[in-house]
Amino acid sequence: MKIRVLFFVGIWTFITTAHLAVAEEIIRVGHFPNITHVQALVAHHLSRTGHGWFEQRLGKDVKIEWYIYNAGPSAMEAILTDSIDLTYVGPSPALNAYARSNGEEIRIIAGAAAGGAALVVQPDAGFGSPADFRGKTIATPQLGNTQDIACRAWLANGGLKVTQTGGDVFIVPTSNPDQLALFQSKKLDAVWTVEPWVSRLERDAGGKILVEQSKESITVLVSSVKLLKTKRYLL
Repeated sequence: MKIRVLFFVGIWTFITTAHLAVAEEIIRVGHFPNITHVQALVAHHLSRTGHGWFEQRLGKDVKIEWYIYNAGPSAMEAILTDSIDLTYVGPSPALNAYARSNGEEIRIIAGAAAGGAALVVQPDAGFGSPADFRGKTIATPQLGNTQDIACRAWLANGGLKVTQTGGDVFIVPTSNPDQLALFQSKKLDAVWTVEPWVSRLERDAGGKILVEQSKESITVLVSSVKLLKTKRYLL
């Protein structure tokens, strides 16, 4: 799997001209435990060890609080309920949240990563096209997340009827850590997910990649409108 990470965008875009705040300010940032969120993974680790990369550039009076989510819809819900200020997320949940709030609550402020997602199938199943998945079970990280939407669109474009609860194929929202065990026990015919789970399904369960998203935008950085309005001096 190839992932093209845009190292010079993401939160860097958000803080390069940061001004020191008079009193301690807190920025709450969400991300997933996925390689496609590598900027946040590295920065979160540095914050835990007391060598915060972003903190050093924002100034001693600004604190970063990190929050981990399994997939996009839950992260966007956190933005909409003012639980976090920024989050790395897939483009589909970001667009859904923008539409849901009538464009009032969120803004995409940067791209972060492209590639790193795929449809992984059982090695001996003989899958080759959407039609082969009739009556089969596919796991995605969460209903409405970027991989879930990609999966449903691919199947629908292939002529299958896809609904939220059934149709010609069963799409089961399953957290990334649970996908591997279910795939190994043959309870799932396929998984549409992101790295590192794609590689783990290949390495640990013998899965085969049928569809690879090597160029599509996988991760963007989203801000609440409230943060942009109330803490503009941190930009």
